Amino acid sequence: MGPVLPLDESATARAVIDEHGIVRHWNEGARRLLGHAAADVEGRPAARLLASAGLPAAPAPDQNRWSGTLDLRHRDGGTRTVSVLAHHRRPGSGGPGDWLLLSPLEGVRASTDDLLVFAALDQSPCATAVYDDRMRLRGINDAMAGVIGLPEDHVRGLRVTEISGAPQSADLERQMCEVLASGTPRDVETYLRAGGEEHAHAWLARIARLTDADGRVRGVCVSAHDFSDQYRARQRLQVVNEASVRIGTTLDVTRTAQELADVCVPALADFVSVDLLEPVDHSGDPTPAPVSAPVTLRRAAHRSVNPGAPEAVVGLGEVDVYPASSPQADSLLAARTIVAPDETAALADWLSWDRRRGERVAEYGIHATMSVPVQARGATLGVAVLSRFRRPDPFTAEDVLLAEEITARAAVCIDNARRYSRERETALALQRSLLPRSLPRTAAVEAASRYLPAARAGVGGDWFDVIPLSGMRVAMVVGDVVGHGIQASATMGRLRTAVRTLADIDLAPEELLTHLDDLVVRLSAEAGSDGTTGELGATCLYAVYDPVSRRCTVARAGHLPPILIPPDGPPRQLDVPAGPRLGLGGMPFESAEFELAEGSVLTLYTDGLVESRERDLDASQELLCDVLGRYSGSLDDTCHEVLQHLLPPGGASDDVALLLARTRELPSSQVAAWDVPADPSLVAPVRKRVVEQLDAWGLSEAGFTAELVVSELVTNAIRYGDHPIRLRLIHDDTTLICEVSDSSHTAPHLRRAKTFDEGGRGLLLVAQLTERWGSRHTAEGKTIWAEIALLEE
Repeated sequence: MGPVLPLDESATARAVIDEHGIVRHWNEGARRLLGHAAADVEGRPAARLLASAGLPAAPAPDQNRWSGTLDLRHRDGGTRTVSVLAHHRRPGSGGPGDWLLLSPLEGVRASTDDLLVFAALDQSPCATAVYDDRMRLRGINDAMAGVIGLPEDHVRGLRVTEISGAPQSADLERQMCEVLASGTPRDVETYLRAGGEEHAHAWLARIARLTDADGRVRGVCVSAHDFSDQYRARQRLQVVNEASVRIGTTLDVTRTAQELADVCVPALADFVSVDLLEPVDHSGDPTPAPVSAPVTLRRAAHRSVNPGAPEAVVGLGEVDVYPASSPQADSLLAARTIVAPDETAALADWLSWDRRRGERVAEYGIHATMSVPVQARGATLGVAVLSRFRRPDPFTAEDVLLAEEITARAAVCIDNARRYSRERETALALQRSLLPRSLPRTAAVEAASRYLPAARAGVGGDWFDVIPLSGMRVAMVVGDVVGHGIQASATMGRLRTAVRTLADIDLAPEELLTHLDDLVVRLSAEAGSDGTTGELGATCLYAVYDPVSRRCTVARAGHLPPILIPPDGPPRQLDVPAGPRLGLGGMPFESAEFELAEGSVLTLYTDGLVESRERDLDASQELLCDVLGRYSGSLDDTCHEVLQHLLPPGGASDDVALLLARTRELPSSQVAAWDVPADPSLVAPVRKRVVEQLDAWGLSEAGFTAELVVSELVTNAIRYGDHPIRLRLIHDDTTLICEVSDSSHTAPHLRRAKTFDEGGRGLLLVAQLTERWGSRHTAEGKTIWAEIALLEE
């Protein structure tokens, strides 16, 4: 591939004319076109260059572009008819600005028999333009001419930066040059106003290099697609995501209200005000009673596209009274969002009552207002008013939904902040809301737990959980996020959710910790750790217990090891490989497996329980084992005794999470297993044995469903799995579990069978008949399981 030819600035005649009609710039291309040197033209009236007496029709005041032909005087005394494209360049201050006149030189014009242009245009199904290797326009189709808003004759020979005065065109031309050089097609997204459109659109420009039959690079082809609908949808999602990140960073009412205003400007409005109701008493709680007009509100925040928010009539922290005709009171009284598409018409009564606001509306041209009540937990907190004056479009139904969602998020944050400022207990309620409200009842373990916040430090990141798994197994987890405060609590919530998600796909303990470590590394990077890992740290212990085999697999990431209270001996620590703490990244984790006697008690806890200024860690763990050695059979009483003996009277200096789990064994009489021959003709005898086993268990009512589920699972294993195949039935008082294992590692998946397909409906049938189903990988292959709910007597 040859080098990309440099862009020739002089291939276009350029002239700049100021608001007084004086030529301020004259380039080499203009000299080549008309023969006049820059020194002979600059500083002189542009009208002297016109060959005809009549001036062209002046463009409209709001028009930023003009195109047409002009008869101009050449230096040799002759007349040249020149095609001119002019852009009106207005300064940021809004002054009259100047005009940039462009005209391509004759040397770059395309002939009508340019086969490259017509081949590309004929094969393009959309708006298409072809540029040569010097980025000069060679041709466009009718669709592209409609997009540009100019005929081909007026723009042929110009560069894309010259055709469009938009700043985005420079980036587009750069991308075109890179495609020309590399040969790799590229999609470029841009947002600009094309042609004579009133509003900007989102465009997807697809750029590809063009070569001739000999492989020589001839130029690039640009196809434009209007994807405004997708762009707006993506923008709305970005706003929602930004709101979830930016709103509620602190437990400060004013800060949260300001974050709401900041997120909405300029994404939704040009000016946003947030006004909150005054508390009815000194408790800090807003009134839950219906609001009545006139409404007294305090300005908590506002934001404008203009620096200093000059549109604001009420200052921050000031109180104002709003009558029933105002958008604030109107929205609060109706308890819903109110949109006023025409400010002056819809709010005439209010603006006439408040002359100062009427003057501001007229001064800034406010034409649309949307009032969104700030409501959370059944209480009305205030109202957010969004106004538009720079954006010409009115509020749409999608804007209303987006504003309501963002405001709802902010309302929750504001409500949390008010309650937190009133008393510390609210922050503790937030912490407890992220922990399990109650532990699930399982056939594998009986559990009890305690959580105590730090006495003086902020809310921390300790957590615990008991997670039911397939096959009557259960996972137990305890963890601790480093640090205190809302950030630690939020991180704890994300980690707890991640653990539950990873546990649901039946990952082994060491694999689960590896995935959790990756998550903490990503969270640390998001928190702004400048590319380093470990800034956001956590410890975790994860254990899985199987009541059928009585095997417990444990792995830990920098966490204290569990303590086992066997039914016939003193408490002892389990020897589990320590593993690095979460957030270091790239370090391996190992697990250990233990066989536990029925009635054994596992003790999982965080370091806040054993860290003390009076004792070292070893002494505290010895004391913990001593207290656990007095275990009398009640898990709740044991939890109470542990906290009483290990924590100081004034409370712990760190959060404390404690989880006790007493293991159970599932009797062999509640488990049945068979080897299944890899012969589809023998599925019927298997179904018969299942029905007989259920009759023996007194579960005949589940026989029909179980027979169908077993038939489908066994048939799938025979068809798609590998031998050996094994069927296992497990039941307790509420659930019957059907498991089919084979040596294949390929996981099953649901698919939608077509009308005349003979198969493909097995797993869909299983999903419809059972409470839940899934698969888990084992060392030997995989196990497909399904749970059937039993009728309670």
